[in-house]
Amino acid sequence: MEYFSLILPSLLRGTVISIELFVATLIFALPLGLPIALGENSKVAPVRWFCKGFVYVFRGTPLMLQLFFFYFFFPIYLNIRWNAFPVAVLTFVLNYSAYFAEIYRGGIKSIGAGQYEAAHSLGLSKWQTFKDVVLPQMTRIVIPPVSNEVITLVKDTALASCIALADLMRVAQSTVNRDGTLTAYIIAAGIYLIFTAIATVVLGKMEDRYSKYEEVA
Repeated sequence: MEYFSLILPSLLRGTVISIELFVATLIFALPLGLPIALGENSKVAPVRWFCKGFVYVFRGTPLMLQLFFFYFFFPIYLNIRWNAFPVAVLTFVLNYSAYFAEIYRGGIKSIGAGQYEAAHSLGLSKWQTFKDVVLPQMTRIVIPPVSNEVITLVKDTALASCIALADLMRVAQSTVNRDGTLTAYIIAAGIYLIFTAIATVVLGKMEDRYSKYEEVA
């Protein structure tokens, strides 16, 4: 018990950094995925191929490899020294925006052509059609797959430890290496499980809320 109380404060400090990375990724990646998804469907070829290439690269390569790339790219090629946290945020945002973009694109594609024709017959502009017709329906459709990605993000934050970010996983690993006991890993696993459980409950309530709207509609 004494050892538990001794290592818990450092693990909680690491937990705070993991939560900050999680929140920052969602704040930037969730909205960034939408213009990328729209760009994939753009009639302007350079925009379409850029967005498709972006998604292909960031979904097709390991997140850990992307972390290493950005962590060493800036100091080696641009002579810019960044701390591990902003590098981790940048990498996670780019990676997850690619995944969210594909989810959004699937949601947009699921809207039938009749919806667009009806909006056009009512005299709605393309922007009004997207904002008032497509976006609300897309939101209901994409909430379950987005929720799955958010749960995955909770666990993926542990990968940031590979670039020496003092997150929960890094602190637990250092503690185990120093003390030769797996207690820190067990505590870290419990914290991740609590974190995941909270996210699951919150996202489940969101899904229930939007499913009620869908039933009413």
